[in-house]
Amino acid sequence: MHPPKPAPLLTSALRIAAALLFLAMSAGLFVGGAQPVAVNLFPWPWGKLVHSVTFGVLALAVAIASGRRGWHMAAAGFLASVTVGALDEWHQAYLPGRHGQISDIGFDAVGAALGVAIWAWIQPRITRKTGGE
Repeated sequence: MHPPKPAPLLTSALRIAAALLFLAMSAGLFVGGAQPVAVNLFPWPWGKLVHSVTFGVLALAVAIASGRRGWHMAAAGFLASVTVGALDEWHQAYLPGRHGQISDIGFDAVGAALGVAIWAWIQPRITRKTGGE
């Protein structure tokens, strides 16, 4: 069985921009997170909200970059986002003043799920309005 075809509304320029956004945000997490200013940057509970929003945007970017639909898109966005989150928490365990937390990966996963859910809800509506499949 073949994977679903890319959605026609997702031009290659949009998909490339989404992929670059994902790469830039991921690099920013690792480079910016290694800076001393990142220690306790966001107090509770704002740090957890920032985790969810950040990883929702990451998941959304991967979903758009993939150009897929349905569960293929959701799985790509969710798994890529949560993988970056887990790697970020592991990285933090080795940084002075930082510590990785399993709970942060949970907030990352919640954000990733919301990000792909929002895209799964929006994409068919955009496709219908633009005359896509």
